[in-house]
Amino acid sequence: MLRIRGTIGELPVDLTLELDDGDWARLGAQLQTIQPASAEPVAAAPPANQGDGQWQAAQDLLRQAGQLSGLELSDQLEQLTGSASAGKRLLVRLRHSAKVKVASGGDTPLYTWIDTAS
Repeated sequence: MLRIRGTIGELPVDLTLELDDGDWARLGAQLQTIQPASAEPVAAAPPANQGDGQWQAAQDLLRQAGQLSGLELSDQLEQLTGSASAGKRLLVRLRHSAKVKVASGGDTPLYTWIDTAS
């Protein structure tokens, strides 16, 4: 049995995997055959505070606008981060934030800042 605990964003994760002896043997065999593709150094992940800074900037962007369509917000987040995938991650994070209301707005959702405490 293998237990994985942690968080994904603010959501707690507690996952238990049950593997029999055959599963463990196959996993061990796979791990032995895996070799690094090259000896070149792997690029370091961006510092944690950079992600925090982008998250804060994304919240500030929507807070100042009050309301934006999903397409508008997505475009602005892509410009903010310089990457479509990083912009999408921030958009998903905003969608699940307690400070943001997402409403169906025809072709694209409408993101509205609702947190009045900050």
